[in-house]
Amino acid sequence: MRAGPRLLALVVPVYNEAGLLERSLPEILQAAQAAAPQSQVRLVAIDDGSSDGTYEALARTRRAHHAIESIAFTRNFGKEAAIHAGVRHACEAWQADVLVVIDADLQHPPALIATLLERWREGFDVVEAVKRERGEESALRGFAARAFYRLFTKFSGLNLDQDTDYKLLDRRVAAALLGLGERARFFRGMVRWLGFRSARVEFDVAERVGGSTGWSVVGLARYAWRNLTSFSSAPLGIVTALGGIGLVIGAALGAKAVLDKLQGRALDGFSTVILLQVIFSSLILLSLGIIGSYIARIYDELKARPHYVLRPPEEGGGDRRP
Repeated sequence: MRAGPRLLALVVPVYNEAGLLERSLPEILQAAQAAAPQSQVRLVAIDDGSSDGTYEALARTRRAHHAIESIAFTRNFGKEAAIHAGVRHACEAWQADVLVVIDADLQHPPALIATLLERWREGFDVVEAVKRERGEESALRGFAARAFYRLFTKFSGLNLDQDTDYKLLDRRVAAALLGLGERARFFRGMVRWLGFRSARVEFDVAERVGGSTGWSVVGLARYAWRNLTSFSSAPLGIVTALGGIGLVIGAALGAKAVLDKLQGRALDGFSTVILLQVIFSSLILLSLGIIGSYIARIYDELKARPHYVLRPPEEGGGDRRP
């Protein structure tokens, strides 16, 4: 049985959530302090290039609660970059023993932190909070999410069903996570891929404190495809399969055309030719699109740009580490 952590770090990515931060961040902090009364608890909020009053709300919250810090990006780099920045700050600036990644909208119940810590004390290096139900969402969004996780599990071999970004990480896991160098990061998949001893804790999704999700259906689809191609080369196998199917269809139609010609039953017209052109043109374009996605991933990795850029010191962007 582990003793309590010396320092518990809370990593909270935020984007355009000015209306709720002054309520939600202190509530998350207080829940963690109650769960670990003998530990030092600190919270870092990462402003992912918000365009509303999030930056000002964070400044007011920092002044009211000295255990809360914030860092800010120059623009919107995405939630994955915000999580990466928060984990890095907690490990390098604070030397945290345990990290909890949690959303700011209170749909990840802060009271669950006590249960996550209890499982960590039992010896688990990763404690994942998973949804018992997906909560209130549209039928289209729910169907798309289920389809993505099924495809991701099938192609990558990593089961992320009902998984969330709400996780507790031991410092060893956080260090290993930071050591993974790829630019296209998928926090949930990377933590599972590391393979540390993990436990799962179920929770019910609560209502948002305010506002609405910043994810559009198109944005989610783009995010899902990027993560799928980052963790699996199976879509490239689909290209080969489509080529094989096209070859069989073409060979069958070609054999039939030759047989009809020899038997004097060939008909005038271009229906067969047009059909073949449509089929093979579609297969070629689809295949090029899939291959292009992987080439784009390679291109992004070769550029080796940083995951994010922090606001300059004179603008009060917080920690200066890149």
